[in-house]
Amino acid sequence: MSESCARVLKQTFGYTSFREGQLEAIEALFNGNDCLVLMPTGGGKSLCFQVPAIVFNGLTLVVSPLISLMQDQVQQLRLQGVKAAYLNSSLAAEDAAQVNQDLQNNDLDILYVAPERLLQSYFLNSIKHLNIALIAIDEAHCVSQWGHDFRKEYRRLGELKQSFPTTPFIALTATADDATQADIAHQLNLKTPFVFRGGFDRPNIRYNQLAKYKGSDQVVEFIKQQRGNSGIVYCNSRAKVDELSQKLSKSGISNGAYHAGKDTTERARVQNLFLNDDMQVVVATVAFGMGINKSNVRFVVHHDVPRSVEAFYQETGRAGRDGMPAEALLLYDERDAAKIKKWIADGSTPDRFEIEMHKFEAMQSFSEAQTCRRQILLNYFGDSRLEPCGNCDICQFPPKMFDGTIVAQKVLSCIYRLRGETSAQHVIDVLRGKNVRKIFDLKHNELSTYGIGKDESDQYWHNVIQQLIHKGLIRIDMTLSGILRLNESARSALRGECKVSLAVPKFKVSSAKKNKYEPSNIDTKLFAKLKYLRKQLADESGMPAFTIFSDATLAEMTAKLPSNKTDFLDITGVGEVKLEKYGQAFIGLIEDYLAAQ
Repeated sequence: MSESCARVLKQTFGYTSFREGQLEAIEALFNGNDCLVLMPTGGGKSLCFQVPAIVFNGLTLVVSPLISLMQDQVQQLRLQGVKAAYLNSSLAAEDAAQVNQDLQNNDLDILYVAPERLLQSYFLNSIKHLNIALIAIDEAHCVSQWGHDFRKEYRRLGELKQSFPTTPFIALTATADDATQADIAHQLNLKTPFVFRGGFDRPNIRYNQLAKYKGSDQVVEFIKQQRGNSGIVYCNSRAKVDELSQKLSKSGISNGAYHAGKDTTERARVQNLFLNDDMQVVVATVAFGMGINKSNVRFVVHHDVPRSVEAFYQETGRAGRDGMPAEALLLYDERDAAKIKKWIADGSTPDRFEIEMHKFEAMQSFSEAQTCRRQILLNYFGDSRLEPCGNCDICQFPPKMFDGTIVAQKVLSCIYRLRGETSAQHVIDVLRGKNVRKIFDLKHNELSTYGIGKDESDQYWHNVIQQLIHKGLIRIDMTLSGILRLNESARSALRGECKVSLAVPKFKVSSAKKNKYEPSNIDTKLFAKLKYLRKQLADESGMPAFTIFSDATLAEMTAKLPSNKTDFLDITGVGEVKLEKYGQAFIGLIEDYLAAQ
């Protein structure tokens, strides 16, 4: 069995060895056991059911939540020579009829279906006589009451055990804490499952955080550092998505807006342009991403803080799926955090309030961290690491601390003297001595704090205010439109009875140091030519470029310079079908490039 799986792994998928946990899960399935597999996004979860699907004598059913995810995976499998199909509402009647005929004729190895279709009695009756060798539940966290809110049919998938009592099940997810893992196994009625908990670390992603101030400008500046690479920007509201999308367009950045308020045609247009590398950035709410298997997303930005670490991890995990360097940027503002806490308080049922608040407070702790961000992130999932990662903003650019007692006293004294008119911006306007009508109407220009901070920028004082909120000296009162109030602990700071240590404000992501996982042996000129060839071939075939070869595979070509089919087959990600289809084109380009040197 192991030899058959290793042969399929190389000949079909182009990999020479399994990653940790993959073969163990496959062996458990061959022994008739159920499995629960937790691996990070890009960690190789799909191979845990795709390899046995080819080796097994019978059909593998894959329950997948989104049409785009089905289409993407089936397209890639067919490109690798696998007999795969999907059934969903996007298919024309004649195409659906052909899939059903192939299904009844046992001409498929893998069939992707949505939970709604699979649970319908007519469909279950139509496949009961078939040899169902394996059932895979992808994005299995959607099953759990403790996971992300999703579709009720996902919660009913445990009923399948009644129809297929002897068929092994494999549930797969990248996002599940201990409670969610246990609940997945319970909800799906998994029988003493083999459980593989892979590490949650995505070492190629560099995590960055900035205090948000004029967030749209910060996003534009960050994207312009990305040299045209693909990325996703997440916002918490549809209005912000539309506003930021317009800002990016005015700044010359090719982008599209994606949220549930857009019609289906427009969402599909934006998604397809992005998948085909004809659009650099998608600005979206959380409605975008779960079905996106695009391996060459190089950055993810959160313009607004997510509501949970799980959401942040899943969304940032859409970058760097190919293992190549990727960037994650979180813009954090205490006012955003206060709004979310109010939403949770106003919108949660009593039994969900504590859970939702705990999840957000964990996200807040990550956002305010002054120690290695990856350690905090992994610790949340129980994947503790003793050493700092060396590939986050805290590790690469440790905060520079200074005695900020006097700086803090200026802010605290100003808030005290304003006595209620204390929005953060108004505090800053008074500190900087601005010629603003509101200040003069309220006679705040007569305060002793007027103009005492004129030597620093708005951005500087905004950052200092956020740090003082972190330290508990100031709080945000959301019951009064988010005004600032002094906490009792501010008294001792105002009196100079305690030292206030602050970090030197940081306003942009530094490009002084490369991502720790940046390959050192890439010929950038050849890499660009290979990407251009890949895009030409993809356009001719009407498919996304990354489905032909990943960026990681192209990078390996620039390092190994394959000159014949045998060498080309040794490149990671090159299987026999892709060798025959694309090998000569890429080998010829490399030969021409070397000849011209």
